[in-house]
Amino acid sequence: MTQLPPLDHLSHAEKDALIRALWAQVQALTARVAELEARLGQPPKTPDNSSLPPSKGQKPDKPEKTVRTGQRKGSLGRKGGGRPLACDPDETVTAKAAACAHCRSALTEADQKLHGRWDKIDLPPVRPVVTRVERYAGHCPCCGGVTLAPVPAGLEDGSPFSVNIVALALYLRVAHAVSYRRLAQLFAHLFGLAVSEGALDAMFRRAKPGLDSEVAAILARLRRSRVVCSDETGVRVGGRTHWNWVFQNGQVVIHVVRASRAAGVAAEVMAGHRPSIWVSDLYGAQQGHADQWQVCLAHQLRDCQFAIDAGDAVFAPRMKILLLRAVVLARRSEGLAESTRRAWSRRFDRQLGELLMLAPGNKHGRRLRKRYAKVRSHLFTFLEHPDVPPDNNASERDLRPTATYRKVTGGFRSSWGADLFAAARSVIGTASRRGVDAFHAIRAVLGGETVLSPG
Repeated sequence: MTQLPPLDHLSHAEKDALIRALWAQVQALTARVAELEARLGQPPKTPDNSSLPPSKGQKPDKPEKTVRTGQRKGSLGRKGGGRPLACDPDETVTAKAAACAHCRSALTEADQKLHGRWDKIDLPPVRPVVTRVERYAGHCPCCGGVTLAPVPAGLEDGSPFSVNIVALALYLRVAHAVSYRRLAQLFAHLFGLAVSEGALDAMFRRAKPGLDSEVAAILARLRRSRVVCSDETGVRVGGRTHWNWVFQNGQVVIHVVRASRAAGVAAEVMAGHRPSIWVSDLYGAQQGHADQWQVCLAHQLRDCQFAIDAGDAVFAPRMKILLLRAVVLARRSEGLAESTRRAWSRRFDRQLGELLMLAPGNKHGRRLRKRYAKVRSHLFTFLEHPDVPPDNNASERDLRPTATYRKVTGGFRSSWGADLFAAARSVIGTASRRGVDAFHAIRAVLGGETVLSPG
């Protein structure tokens, strides 16, 4: 109602109806104002008390530097230097004095001692190495047949760009979010190699089948795994919201990009395999895919901190202490005997039962108390299984490059580009479990090798 109607022309019944309508509107607005005032009274969401990434937090100012009287310890041979000397320098330059700078007397080897030693580092100019291949066809004078000369491996007819160039381009594209245009400029300016954006796209399309074959092998390993951890984050594909899901454990990593955030994505990836234990946060689509479930305690610690910031002094502080004790114990649970771990599990469960008997007056404390009463049996699963982590931090670390890529590029123009990114991230993540860096992982897969550990 934007304008009050003339009251003189209204009957008593019409006035009563108007009063009731206005009263209902006042009640709705009053409830809305109370809700907004309650929000204003809540503490702000930060990376310490919520799932906000560290980049969203407000970092405090650094303290002013104080004047130091001493100097830091220098490296061998150069005062104040902090970089260690190279173990195997490519070249050694020895500078010795031929004569005294004061009296011009000749100096022998015995007159000199080492005064200083340091390294000078340089990068040589990188230029493409072009190999011209001339293939001959032999014509037999006896039968008239034609025989083509064999070509060494890697020099077959087709794309002029080697596996090293393709691996470098894909590495810069996926790991460092370098656009096609900037990639073309980088190759031209740093390496003196003219590569068009169309040629880059053709490189990636030729590389994708090799990545897909390796991803299929990684996925087969995941579908035999006993423990699976999962998480997801938003991405943009073709101007629409999608989700980058990650499924990982200590051996393999699988990324998939789907338009859905529902539980069906996990069911699709696992293809009927039911692991023994699943590790995730409290999102419903991440639950029910395994026989047992480990709730991510890192998320719960942040939620407890938010409840503390919001004024709960009864339940959340005690719950946070209990969770912190569990996380500290998890760091050494593999070295504990099974009986010891079971004893700790019973102890934590008993303490949790005592906490659930508390009656917090703060609504955030009541919310947490209700939550942990519901998931009580899933908080300390890791104590029964030493190979299970108490948190899902590894999944979050695997998704962090996706968030960085999204911020830099804005997303993917097509589902094909999203699938290429997911395949490359799966290879990179799996290789990192074996200590292999991203570039060499991509190079190995494109060269026909595997990044999977034996077994």
